[in-house]
Amino acid sequence: MTVCIAEKPSVARDIARIIGATAARDGYMEGNGYQVTWTYGHLCTLKEPGDYTQAWKPWALTQLPMIPPRFGIKLINEDHIVKQFAVIERLMQQADAIVNCGDAGQEGELIQRWVMQKAGAKCQVKRLWISSMTDEAIREGFANLRDQADYQPLYMAGLSRAIGDWLLGMNATRLYTLKYGKNRQVLSIGRVQTPTLALIVNRQREIEQFKPEPYWVLATVYRDTTFTATKGKFTNKEEGEAAFQTIEGQPFQVVKVEKKEGKEQPPQLYDLTSLQVDCNRKYGYSAEMTLNLIQSLYEKKLTTYPRVDTQYLSDDIYPKCPQTMNGLYQTQFNGMAPYADLIRPIGGKPLRKSKRVFDTSKVTDHHAIIPTGIIPRGLSDAEQHVFDLVARRFIGAFLPDCRFSTTTVLGEVAPTSQDSTIPSTGEHADVRKPIEFKVTGKEILDPGWRVVQGKKADSQESAEQGEAPAEGQEKAADPERTLPAFVKGESGPHKPTLTEKQTTPPPYYTEATLLRAMETAGKFVEDETLRAAMKENGIGRPSSRASIIETLFKRHYIRRERKRLVATPTGIELIDLIRDELLKSCELTGIWEKKLRDIEHKKYDAAQFINELKQQVSEIVAQVMAAPTQQVQ
Repeated sequence: MTVCIAEKPSVARDIARIIGATAARDGYMEGNGYQVTWTYGHLCTLKEPGDYTQAWKPWALTQLPMIPPRFGIKLINEDHIVKQFAVIERLMQQADAIVNCGDAGQEGELIQRWVMQKAGAKCQVKRLWISSMTDEAIREGFANLRDQADYQPLYMAGLSRAIGDWLLGMNATRLYTLKYGKNRQVLSIGRVQTPTLALIVNRQREIEQFKPEPYWVLATVYRDTTFTATKGKFTNKEEGEAAFQTIEGQPFQVVKVEKKEGKEQPPQLYDLTSLQVDCNRKYGYSAEMTLNLIQSLYEKKLTTYPRVDTQYLSDDIYPKCPQTMNGLYQTQFNGMAPYADLIRPIGGKPLRKSKRVFDTSKVTDHHAIIPTGIIPRGLSDAEQHVFDLVARRFIGAFLPDCRFSTTTVLGEVAPTSQDSTIPSTGEHADVRKPIEFKVTGKEILDPGWRVVQGKKADSQESAEQGEAPAEGQEKAADPERTLPAFVKGESGPHKPTLTEKQTTPPPYYTEATLLRAMETAGKFVEDETLRAAMKENGIGRPSSRASIIETLFKRHYIRRERKRLVATPTGIELIDLIRDELLKSCELTGIWEKKLRDIEHKKYDAAQFINELKQQVSEIVAQVMAAPTQQVQ
């Protein structure tokens, strides 16, 4: 008998139906030579300190650092888990072969391996590795089962991550709680959690310590169009007024009209983080909610495997894309076919094949998140929102580039012929030199892929979400405004303005911007290509970032104020207590993350990673123990 073990009962039922195990039993399905059982996510966990030695059971500074000579696992002590594990153990003890049908990722590999170890499985193990839960994908996966040994590096990376989190979390949490908490509260420290909290606290400090500075912007209105002085902002009022006075009443002249045509490529397909970012910006969904929704769509066979950090498809997916597109063409919500008009212009033709979409070298275990082509039915509003984003991003990838024309108009005003003194410097300035003004307009010539966005522009969405511009910047004007027809040499009256403004602090983090910061180790990166290059050193994995943010909420280190993420007094005090930069450094945590990825790809030794962490933990304990005591208020 071959025992198949899936990560959830719903997944097990789908697999059982495909392979003919249709008889329901207590805790498993049976038939056609198969027994299909399931876990409920993690059934096993690493042992707690007290499981290794009684001396580690009570919290005591004298027992730190706690470094077990060998790590072990134990069953999670919950009734439904104990009951299900007994079923799994009995089936595996009698099995001729086992098929690991866990989620095809690092965490899924770890979950199932631990269960098999705990159950004492001795027979051959094969691995089902699929990127979607469609019937076709399951059949194809079973026809091409792989040897579990192929995924040993994946398991070692997952195991190293778990051990690393145990070493740092258990030791640092006890260390700081005992040293500074004085039995009044647990001060939880984590390898990913603490640098993430530090990002929020540091940003909050920047905002609180920010001192706004006034500046003045010289502009003028000519033919109902606002032109802004190219000189930039004036740092004092007197200088701005001097410039204003020299041009008041003088004619405005257009000196240059330049038109350039350009193209904008479709955005890349979704990985998990970019999907979470868009769901937070557009719908206010938390990272965890988005992960749960896209996981649900995956289990309903409507989208591919979600816990991915690539935005590419492998070349072998290309022949399947017309079928996927056909499924989207037929999709209806509330009697409407939202994608039919978008797909119709490219129907019946070979689909565009771009290197920004298809690049096998950029895909490891899984490709970007795309629809499967199965027509959705019975979705909740939230599921429909997420599916719609994935579907439109997929369709857009095959549509033409957006073509636009950018018009730049330069004008100038010749000042009065008198000399003037600029009070800020006390120096005589040659104000007879014309003052130059500029306006830019953008006209969409052919929307191309932009038709998938509908009428709502990204700039409008950002404004609705209250995302502030960077320090000292103005909010961007409408990027798609069409200018009147200007002709070089034309001249006429204008109305100058001198507007006082203030520099603004950086914005608070939202979940969208925090996810981006975690992805790029705290660095603000908008460019897609550069951001992709930095993912290797991000904080945490795409699949774990949502739970890290939720942990910070549960431990009352941060709270939500509308969409803002705000550090609580406890969170701020905790970061202040941690003097060791190692514990709160995005860069160092990113380096650890890179090593874990390298373990997965057989470029780094797992034992070396663990030994390095043991050394670091020992050094942290010694440093904190030697530091003066300072209590959390």
